Amino acid sequence: MSEPRPFIVAIDGPAGAGKSTVSKVLARRLGFSLVDTGAIYRCVALKARRAGIGFEDDVKLGELLERLNVSFQVVGEDNHVYLDGEDVSEEIRTPENSMAASRVSSRPVVRAGLLALQRRLALEASKGAILEGRDIGTVVFPDADAKYFLEANPEVRARRRYEELFQKGVERSLEDVLADQVKRDQDDASRAVAPLKPAEDAVRVDSSNLPLSEVVHRMEQEILEKMSRKQ
Repeated sequence: MSEPRPFIVAIDGPAGAGKSTVSKVLARRLGFSLVDTGAIYRCVALKARRAGIGFEDDVKLGELLERLNVSFQVVGEDNHVYLDGEDVSEEIRTPENSMAASRVSSRPVVRAGLLALQRRLALEASKGAILEGRDIGTVVFPDADAKYFLEANPEVRARRRYEELFQKGVERSLEDVLADQVKRDQDDASRAVAPLKPAEDAVRVDSSNLPLSEVVHRMEQEILEKMSRKQ
């Protein structure tokens, strides 16, 4: 008799909607593994940039994926990302790499190549896994046990990103951050493969005017109820 599948939670949404923070807190409270799929694409972008591989070079991107080694480790309050054993948690989130990640994520060869990795990381969880990204509920785990689509108005999301960059010592104007975000939203929503959109059965949560605690508590209670019904 096969082991039961871990409880899978899909959290999708655009940049700045609160996915990373909500996912991290939820995973800690529930004792779940956390798989940041966006960070995986960022690692692909970083590895490609370092190797001088063009973002449209599908052959070389495919070869790069065969050598990709990404892992996560929660250290204190942070979910650290390791690329080939190197902690790249900060480097993958620079504005330049964020835009590069949006470009490589539009390539079918990249999305297909990472699908198995994302699923494996989640299914290796002992209790449950939270996956955050842009196509978890629609492509990676369309049969997830719980699905959420986090959103917030563009100005709120840009302000959050601006504050995050400021705290890291990255000097960028709010206008530039908003412009980058608008372009990335358009790229993510219009790509031919796995565009950013809520799954039909996802619970949509607008975090524009909600404190983190309220968003987390609401989702946590719903997840616990679904887990009790599944047992």
